Amino acid sequence: MTDPSSTETAGSRHVFETLASETVFSGGILALRKDQVMMPGGSVVEREVVEHHSAVAVVAIDDRERVVLIDQYRHPLGRRLLELPAGLLDVPGEDPATAAARELAEETGLAAGRWSVLVDVALSPGFMDETLRVYLAQDLSVTEQPDPEHEEADIITVRLPIDEAVRRTLSGEIENATAVAGLLAFAAVRSGGITPRPAGAPWPGRPTAFDTRKAAEAAARAGR
Repeated sequence: MTDPSSTETAGSRHVFETLASETVFSGGILALRKDQVMMPGGSVVEREVVEHHSAVAVVAIDDRERVVLIDQYRHPLGRRLLELPAGLLDVPGEDPATAAARELAEETGLAAGRWSVLVDVALSPGFMDETLRVYLAQDLSVTEQPDPEHEEADIITVRLPIDEAVRRTLSGEIENATAVAGLLAFAAVRSGGITPRPAGAPWPGRPTAFDTRKAAEAAARAGR
């Protein structure tokens, strides 16, 4: 099999150049743009791209080998899902591991003594640039939890043995993409003797387009 990362192969592959770009919408957590992209053979096609904040999630494992999940309402689906504690990286300059600790405290009232990186996920790369980093949190303890707002006021915390969580994932009972990726990644680490990456591991795939856009919009407003 040809290795697509080799210099020879990479050098001979098409460069998908963006010839023009139009912003259709720019909101609080996402933007939509239309790009004109050069295809192999010379044709130019339009691609709709959603820019989004990156995000973090946490597989929190207690001393009884149970994973801490949240049962949360998701309005686009109109129902509740079992999920990992998670949130957007929407604070300028915030370290992802710090954000993960904040989300764990806000949504579950827990802190962790040990942190590592389980997996990085490109959530819907066919139309959106959002990527997400899933952390592993261990040595859990109770910490101060801020008063919840909006959907978070309805959250219920659920602790499941990891084998039961994996069973529910494979049966379709747990369908949130972030939870599926995180739970199966932890199961692989647990059974295969794989060492997770350190909490501060590089994240080269983290998107920057939406953050850059919002910073430029803020600067433009300040300059008026």
